[in-house]
Amino acid sequence: MTEPVELDALDLAALISSRLCHDVISPVGAIVNGLEVLEEEKDPQMREFAIDLVRKSAQQASARLQFARLAFGAAGSAGAMIDVADAEQVAHGFIKDSKAELEWSAPRVLLPKNKVKLLLNLVVIAHTTIPRGGLMKVSVEGNEPDTLIRIVTTGQMARVPAGVQDLISGQPHEDRIDAHVIQPFYTGLVARASNMDVEMSVDEGSVTIIASPSAAPAAA
Repeated sequence: MTEPVELDALDLAALISSRLCHDVISPVGAIVNGLEVLEEEKDPQMREFAIDLVRKSAQQASARLQFARLAFGAAGSAGAMIDVADAEQVAHGFIKDSKAELEWSAPRVLLPKNKVKLLLNLVVIAHTTIPRGGLMKVSVEGNEPDTLIRIVTTGQMARVPAGVQDLISGQPHEDRIDAHVIQPFYTGLVARASNMDVEMSVDEGSVTIIASPSAAPAAA
């Protein structure tokens, strides 16, 4: 088996930062546009439209930042435990304005920080498997250290984006790792740090993602 590619810590931090900025730049830009309209417009209808734009965009930016803080941030010390209910809350916020629906089935338990990060990053990947919308079912099963994460998506043209499984395994897609593909690559890093294996399978109209305990030693 090919060994996973290793990125320099500074390069990894830069690529993740670029990805996070990309995720929030759209709603932040919409807030700026709405404020500009409020400064210039006198028409009541246009001002109401601008206020609504600012309100919705601020909510979207807040939801994405809260999700990123848990999915990518430190969220406590190295040995921190995180409530799965917190993950559910930010996951709902993350997909709220998309075409997907989320069904969450998980006990309210504390899990190691990296497993919660893995869960949320798998939600991001699962969301990309149903580009035209659909249903995402997330479940967390078993007890530590044998916790299993299962996500099943169903929708029109459900598929695994090219290269995602390789990236999770630590292999570059088309010989490159950049900000566009850093999220699944990072997901693989978190999976190995959590001593979890991630497998994806495709059936007609559905994709299944399972993260289960690995027999190999956890990555440093």
